[in-house]
Amino acid sequence: MKIQIVNKSKHPLPAYATPLSAGMDIRANLAEPVTLHPLEHGLIPTGLFIALPEGYEAQIRPRSGLAAKSGITVLNAPGTIDADYRGEICVILVNLSGNDFTINDGERIAQMVIAKHEQATWEETSQLDSTERGAGGFGHTGNR
Repeated sequence: MKIQIVNKSKHPLPAYATPLSAGMDIRANLAEPVTLHPLEHGLIPTGLFIALPEGYEAQIRPRSGLAAKSGITVLNAPGTIDADYRGEICVILVNLSGNDFTINDGERIAQMVIAKHEQATWEETSQLDSTERGAGGFGHTGNR
């Protein structure tokens, strides 16, 4: 699949790290470092603009290494970029650690996954089909 991209950053285009990777790392595009204090969040620009085909979205997800090592994650994970959005891709990062964390220009801050999706149309009804589970949720299945 080919996707149009405008790269206004100083960094290479997002790329898959391995042949079977689902996500591409995306980098911060900063004029100066940004420090997130504990429990603080910030909108981090990437300098990337994309045009997705109809029926696709880009999901912005945390990088597991950044989360595990530093407590930095994507606040609205997964963030969704719709096919009709043409603005700059920005990432809402949050610092869930007890220490300040500084984001530097070019740092890999998140990963982007391109995913196919469908749009639903509602069919109103007065009753739903029954299932074995029914309305059970939030731990209903227990430890089986």
